[in-house]
Amino acid sequence: MRNLLDFLARYHHLFLFVFLEALSLTLLFRHNRYQGSVWFSSANVVSGKVYEWDSAVKSYLSLGTVNQDLMRRNLALSLEVNRLQERLARASGDSVVFKQGVPAPLDSIRWIQAKVIANSIDRPDNLMTIDKGSRDGVRKDMGVVSGTGVVGVVYLVSDHYSVVIPVLNVRSHVSCAIQGRGYFGYLRWQGPPSDIAYVDDVPRHARFKYSDPVVTSGYSSMFPAGIPVGKILHVFNSKDGLSYTLQIRLATDFGNLRDVCVIDDSVLRERLSVMRAAQDSIKSDNK
Repeated sequence: MRNLLDFLARYHHLFLFVFLEALSLTLLFRHNRYQGSVWFSSANVVSGKVYEWDSAVKSYLSLGTVNQDLMRRNLALSLEVNRLQERLARASGDSVVFKQGVPAPLDSIRWIQAKVIANSIDRPDNLMTIDKGSRDGVRKDMGVVSGTGVVGVVYLVSDHYSVVIPVLNVRSHVSCAIQGRGYFGYLRWQGPPSDIAYVDDVPRHARFKYSDPVVTSGYSSMFPAGIPVGKILHVFNSKDGLSYTLQIRLATDFGNLRDVCVIDDSVLRERLSVMRAAQDSIKSDNK
């Protein structure tokens, strides 16, 4: 207390000066119209700049949330476009597309948003780590996608993290279809570059053209039908000459991948459960 009193006694002249200065400025701007207008204009400019900076900072900090929301909307739109094309094909009597059956409803899908915290693109056995795990609802064999297309499949899960086998892994096999045409095959990656992959086992009677979109077929238990995979660049004959191999440019930029979504689809989950039960039954019968 004594130190505070000594401090006030030592600097009381300064405090008195500041008080009188503030009082005089207040009286000046309040009782003089011209000086008051100048003060008002200057204060508005300063406050406007402060609000502008505040808005810019808040916008920058919210970019992550906006990006995740756009990614989720883009994926939902991709699935809806695929469903509309299938309905159009059925209405026109395209039996190939009709055989694919009715796609699962969109309301069965829950998108688990995650961040990529580790990734590689230059090895045959590339792996990816995301910051969501079992406590967030992630389970093994769930599909992982980005705002532009397919990413991979969940391989290992801990409480807070998951390891994903991406498309850029020689062990990855994703069932794909040529959008709007119904012909399907299996996606594989042979190695660098990271933007090129191949779709095998496309039947020779398939009708398509270059730049046709390739999407997930919906036949797998990981991805619903209609998730973008890439576009056709070139067509090759298979080694046995019985089918085509399509070279495609992948829709996902794996070298610049930050935000992803894990697909929690109740319909796909039920299908996977039935498939596993069938496999277990076959194994027990063989014993």
